[in-house]
Amino acid sequence: MKENNPTVMLTLDRPRELRFGHRAMKRWAAYTGKSVAELETTVMNPVDAEILLALMVNNGYEICADAQQCDVVIINTCGFIEDAKRESIETIFEFAQLKNQGQVKVLVVTGCLAERYRDQLVSEIPEADVVLGIGSNTQIAQAVQKALDGQRVSAFGDKVDLPLNGDRVLSTANYSAYLKIAEGCDNRCSFCAIPLIRGGFRSRKMEDILEEARGLAASGVKELNLVAQDTTRYGQDLYGKYSLDKLLTELCKIDGFHWIRVLYGYPDRVTDSLLEVMAREPKVVKYIDLPLQHASGRVLKEMNRNGNFDSLCALMQRIRSKVPGVVLRTTLIAGFPGETEEDFEQLCEFVRAVRFERLGCFAYSQEEDTPAGEREDQVDPQVRMHRADLVMEEQMDIAFQMGKELVGKKLEVLVEGYDDEQQMYYGRSYMDAPDIDTRTSFVTEQEEVQVGDFVWVEVLDSVGYDLIGRQIG
Repeated sequence: MKENNPTVMLTLDRPRELRFGHRAMKRWAAYTGKSVAELETTVMNPVDAEILLALMVNNGYEICADAQQCDVVIINTCGFIEDAKRESIETIFEFAQLKNQGQVKVLVVTGCLAERYRDQLVSEIPEADVVLGIGSNTQIAQAVQKALDGQRVSAFGDKVDLPLNGDRVLSTANYSAYLKIAEGCDNRCSFCAIPLIRGGFRSRKMEDILEEARGLAASGVKELNLVAQDTTRYGQDLYGKYSLDKLLTELCKIDGFHWIRVLYGYPDRVTDSLLEVMAREPKVVKYIDLPLQHASGRVLKEMNRNGNFDSLCALMQRIRSKVPGVVLRTTLIAGFPGETEEDFEQLCEFVRAVRFERLGCFAYSQEEDTPAGEREDQVDPQVRMHRADLVMEEQMDIAFQMGKELVGKKLEVLVEGYDDEQQMYYGRSYMDAPDIDTRTSFVTEQEEVQVGDFVWVEVLDSVGYDLIGRQIG
């Protein structure tokens, strides 16, 4: 019986960036007590994994909390950057060993690594009983049953067959959820393998998104986080125009949501109508995530991206003028092939000039089968890391100063837990996305503070990146 085969899923689908450079991460750890390892393995988007879990549950399998106590282990891998690939491989080998020891009956490998390196995984890791490309995710329950019956299964469907709709088993807190509005990417940045792995950009139908959103709201979700490889392109393929503004307007009509947040936009497609919706609708969080990657016009051109120092500064100014109080988040790449000292200094000057509220920088990762990865003018890896560290040191000073400027301000905070050591509740303000940004800790005299509540907090101090305050009202 399937009910006797509990299942666990390890989701290694990592974010497209690390928040902090190496040294900055260590300083962060010193301030917060969080380990570098915890920060390095933050998950960006669990939606695919949640759909896979629902497919298993709907076919009679049980979810297990302990990976070493399960019959079936599903490893949802990432294949985007070198560190993520290495982590995925190490995890596969770890559970392959457990399978050889008889502690696991079936080992399943799926996700981006399985899609990208299908032949190698099938031939070189015989312990993997099931290897599924992303286009075959809907077959997972049937494939697992075949493996339990003694068959080895590998299946690789068309990328467009990756399910965008369907039941989900939420892996996030019950008050917060991700909502995928599109899949794939058409931007073709020269450093990025995502189009190779995930395919071209394809929007979900608006009616499907709204139906799923209503279900999430009915289940108690209060914070909705819109994700895609490029959220700002939403609707162009289906409706002939960018339609994120219309989608946000319709989502705001759904009762239950308190915050609706937009992640992973593209600077070229930030329209005035989108900014008007962000400014007008109280449910839409005044926060926008725009990975800019660089500020040197020459480097951006080599990345197959538009813009330069002046145009990007002007864009940031336009966003801030149209959406008062907006939090700007970006990610940058240091050490791109051919990046000169002058290019890098321009990047640092850009960080100082714009003063982003939230910023992450990572060292360039040389990816095979990408135009940038094949270039001969690769920057030395140690130089890449050093440059990323320097950017984060610039940002650290800015972030710490901004934290001090918030003292005395009042912020609405989504309560996420209680820290026994600090004896304080903690959560996130509108300035902080889940699993990405910082937290606000606060004391309270209230007896009925619950996880998932929204409370108002007066900021009393800042410690590193974090804010300290007290509940008011």
